[in-house]
Formats: sequence, C-alpha cells, structure tokens
Amino acid sequence: MEPVSDARVYSHRYQVTHLIARGGMAMVYRAQDLLLNRAVALKILYPELSADPLFVERFRREAQAAAKLSHPNIVPVFDWGEDEGTYFIVMELIEGRSLAEVLRGGNVLTASRTAQLAAQVAAALNYAHRNGVVHRDVKPGNFLITSDAQVKVTDFGIAQAMSSEDHLAEEGSVMGTATYFSPEQAGGAALDGRSDIYSLGIVMYEMLVGRPPFLGDTPLEVSTQHVHGTVTTPTELNPSVPRDLEAIVMKSLSKSPELRYATADELRADLLRFVDGQPVHAAGAVGAFFGSDATQMVQAVPTGERTQAVPILKGPSTKAKKTKVKRPRRGVGAGLVWTLVVILIAAAALAGYLAISTKKSLPNMPPLVGQSTAAATSALTHDGVKASNIATVKVFSKVGLNNVVKTSPVAGTKLTATTKVTLTVSKGVYVPPVDVPGVTALSLGAAESALTARGLTSLVLPVTSSCPTPAAPNIVLCQSPVAGTPVKPQSQVIIYDLPPNGSFSVPAVSGDTPVAAGSLLGRESINVNSVQLYHCSNTIAKGLVYDTNPGVGSKVVANTSVKLILSNGGCPTIVPRVINRLSTTAQTILKNAGFFVVENAAPAAMCANAKLSAVVFQSVGPGLSAPYGSTITVEYCQSVGATGPTGATGVTGVTGPTGVIGSTTTTTTFPTGVTGPSGSSGQPG
Repeated sequence: MEPVSDARVYSHRYQVTHLIARGGMAMVYRAQDLLLNRAVALKILYPELSADPLFVERFRREAQAAAKLSHPNIVPVFDWGEDEGTYFIVMELIEGRSLAEVLRGGNVLTASRTAQLAAQVAAALNYAHRNGVVHRDVKPGNFLITSDAQVKVTDFGIAQAMSSEDHLAEEGSVMGTATYFSPEQAGGAALDGRSDIYSLGIVMYEMLVGRPPFLGDTPLEVSTQHVHGTVTTPTELNPSVPRDLEAIVMKSLSKSPELRYATADELRADLLRFVDGQPVHAAGAVGAFFGSDATQMVQAVPTGERTQAVPILKGPSTKAKKTKVKRPRRGVGAGLVWTLVVILIAAAALAGYLAISTKKSLPNMPPLVGQSTAAATSALTHDGVKASNIATVKVFSKVGLNNVVKTSPVAGTKLTATTKVTLTVSKGVYVPPVDVPGVTALSLGAAESALTARGLTSLVLPVTSSCPTPAAPNIVLCQSPVAGTPVKPQSQVIIYDLPPNGSFSVPAVSGDTPVAAGSLLGRESINVNSVQLYHCSNTIAKGLVYDTNPGVGSKVVANTSVKLILSNGGCPTIVPRVINRLSTTAQTILKNAGFFVVENAAPAAMCANAKLSAVVFQSVGPGLSAPYGSTITVEYCQSVGATGPTGATGVTGVTGPTGVIGSTTTTTTFPTGVTGPSGSSGQPG
C-alpha cells in the first residue's frame, strides 16, 4: 500500500489513507470510517463509469444485493454512496493477499491446500446461489486469503453490471474474465450456479499446475477454446496431482452444465472428502475423463449448445441435415426380423440358465459376526456365493475394526446362487472430529500449545512458497490443514515458519513513538540502532517515527540493525505575499500553503491609503520560509480615512482617547482539516 497525497473524505465519513490496488473499473483504497472509527476498504469507480447512468443504476442494485450476503467466506459490503459525482462501495478491509498474488509467476499449491481453499470458495458460492446471486467473475483476483488462511470471496454481483459487449476490450475486465469463462457464459446464454462451478474448476486447475487450461492472445480466442477445446488433464502437466482431486477438477470442467456438480455444496462436500482421505464421488462420475478419454468430454456437449456458446460460429446448415435422411434399402426389414429372432433365442436361453441357477442349492448362511471382512468373504465364496453378490457397509461399532457386525441375510438363512449378501463391517468406535484451530500469525510456541490443547500434534517446516501472513521470525506463516477443518484426534497439523536466515520485510512503524516502534521491531528480531536520524514531515508530529533505515518493506534477516528516523516538525515552506489582499483572500492563500492564520485589526494610521479589509501587515515577510503548520499573523483595515485627536485612531467613526488605539478584533484561522484550540476549526476544504 502507498500513502495518498490527498486524504479526501467521501460523504463526510470515509477518509482515504492508502491506495491498495488499481483495477479495470475502480481503484481500491484503505480508508478510515470516521463515524465508527474503523478501517475499511473503499472501492471508487473511475469517472468514465460514474458518468454512465445505466451503469450506475445497475451498480447500485448489485451493491444492494451483495450487501445482503452475510457469510464467513464472503467480504461484507457495508455501504455504498455518491460524492460529487463519484460512486463508491464500502467493504470490510481484509488484511491478506489475493490468490492471484499467491499464484503469480506460475506458483503451484499442494493438493491438500488447493482442496481446502477451494472448499471455502465453494461454500461462499453455494450461499450466494441459494440467495439468487450468480458471481459471474470467479477468478483468483477475487479470492482474498486472510492471515489465518480463511478465504474471502469479493466482487459479488459487480461483474453482472458490466456488459461484455460494451466493455469487451477493457483491460483487466473481460481479458481476466475470459480466462475463467464457462462455455455458456462465453456464448451469452442464461447462467446459473453451475457456471460459477466451471470457473472455480479453472481456478483449481491453475492452483495445481501453475496456469489455466486455455491460453490465447485475445478474449475471443480463449472463449472459443472453452466451448470447443480439450482440457489437458492436470496429471499430464503435474504428475504429483492425486487422481481423486483430478477427477473433481475434471467433473467441474465438464462442457455441459448437466455433467458438472449440481450445486456448489456438492463440490464442497467432495473436496472435503478428498481432504479427509475418503473416496470422492467424482472418481466414478460421467464427465471426469483422463488420458485418451479426454476427447469424450467434448463429445458429451450437444452440438446446439456449442453453437450457442460462440454466436459468431456457424452451426450445421438445414440443407446438410436434410441430405442425411435416406430411404431404407431393400432387405433391411428381413435383416431386422432375423436380428429379433436371435435376440429372443438368447433371452430364452438366459432365462432358462437363471432358472436352473436359482434352484441350485447352497449351504445355509454361516455365522460370520466377529470375523474379519476377508475371512467372511472367503467363507461365502467357498460356499458358492458369487463375489459380485457380496457388498459391505461400514458403521461405527465397538466390534473390532474391519470385523463383521451383522449380516443380511442372518445366519441360518437358505442361500442360493443369486442371493445378495450384505456384510456390515465395523470402522471402529466413533470418535468426534476435532476442528483445527487457527494458529497462523501466532508464535511457534503459542501455536504448538494451541494444537496440543485440541489433542493434535504439530510438525514445523520451513516455508517453501508464499503464505498470506507477512514473514517474520518464529511466527507461523500458514498451516495445513487450514483453520476450521474437521480432523481425527491426534492428527498432525503442519505449521510453516521462516527458514533459517530467511529474509522478511521491515514492518511499518511510521507514526509510532520511538518506544513503541522499538518494541514492535524487537518482537520481529530486528535491533534498533541507538543513533537516531531526523527528517521534516508535514504529516507526522514532531518526535514520532517518520521512517526507518532500511525503509519499510526492505528485506532483512534476523538481528539486522535499523535506525529510526524521527520527525522534527513541518518542512520549511515559502510564505506567500498577502499584503494588499483582502483579509478573506489572504486567509485562503496562507491556509492552503499550510499555515495557521491569526488576524488582527490594523492601527488606523496604517490604513489612511489602504482599502477597507485589505491586509497591511504580515508577521513573516513574503518569500521567506517558515515551518509548515506554523502561525502567520496578519493585520487588516477595519476602517479607512478617519483619524481621531493626536495619537488616537478612530474605529468606524468612534474616536479613542489620547494615545489609545480604538477597539480591535482578532480572528484566528487554521489550515484546512486542522483543529485549533478551544474547539475552533479550520474551514472545510
């Protein structure tokens, strides 16, 4: 973040302090809510968009819709408004990084971390879909990861206010979106939640292999690939991707919405099964194709649907379809009859065989309770029961692990060759899962204690990729599994910290006292040099920390020594000339230059040849320098041309006594936004 030079206040409430990011349609600032005294994120539309009434109305409706979405994985929208023709949205300020930053440069995430993050996104999307909101702009840049590894999805509904026809060429809007288009979105068809599921599949693919499945030089080229292209399976680019997670991704990327997950909640459930080591439903689902089967995924898309997805592509002509209709040749009827005869004969033979098999006598159902699954299965097949007719169901039970709890049919029942047997098998005593606590940003000692208190074990590893928490020595930067994940007791949680001699950024201490700054730096294993430097500042009060050397954000290692640079007050500023200016004009000039202004009535003797209300004296001469924020005294004429007796000056027709100056008025004016003593305040800027 970079500080702003103009700390403008929007709607007399939100004061911008730092620029966070520039986007295709807006700029995002860190701002201070002066009413509630809290930091917020302020998204301000560019003027060219604010000038479009249709867009503003859609923007207002979508902002209101987004404000109704209250979910732990969705960035809350607090407010929206307009200030002097500029429209803005107020959101929760998320301290963290976007997934786009994490993936920058082709970085990949582990399978477990990918599934955990995607499961949180799916939870947010499912909540939005149930409330009638389709995101339409699911991409890494809209996923914010907090310091405790919680995902926050942002920009809900904003993309719906953008017309892809009107804004196709805007950088950062459609270009970014086209990469994550669903086939139906590329063609302008009606969308539902399954379109967001496809886009999330693209994001998961990128997390696993370091790039999205389709690349191109133009949005149209990428969109066409979404409709007609074949997805290279993740394992072809990254063999370490587990097959179950690959199945989840490929099911999400089915061309036809009907072959994807029906809801985002179904996708989330499958991702959590993968995290928990259970079989995933996608592994045997239609739409999950691997290797040479990848072409089948394209064939599953109806031709008409593909044509609608890309309107500029022409579908098959009516004439071509008519040429395919031919009259049946002679002899087809006879061939059909013979085919039916053969089928009937085969069916009769099969029925006879089944009747004979059904009558075949087998031993009675043996007592299998308490035996191992393998032993019970072996006993049944030995008695003549086909292995394909034996099924197992697992339940929690006090019976030994993988031993038979009960059977269906029960022991002593007559068996035949077609009897289907179900073995209910124990998966052990039920132990409630434990939710993994959030230990990111804690010290290593505190993190290990928190995990031990939940009955979990920990493994400390040096971080090898970027984590959302800013790096600092002996601090947990990220964890796996993430906070809130249900796991079995005694499960191991991996916590990552800075490797030995790893570099980290000098934290910001601007505006702190030297003592507070030294304490913060010390906690991050940075030594403070006893030598202090000084620098003038128009924003940092004298005696507070202005900066550090090395500066904020500089990469250092543990035990590096830094110097504090303290503010020694306002920077020297040239005083403008206000002599002969009207007092109100002089106030404005000096105030805008950064000075306090004190006004006194000038002696009448100085006003004989001056205009009424004109300044005839200033305490610091024009062209000289004075500290920013210092006081300049000016004297102006309250009356002109009237003089009293010897040594006396009249004021507005009143003559004072000999040697006494008539009544005077003193006015103090402060720079814009600066509060003076006794409740006085500067004029609004």
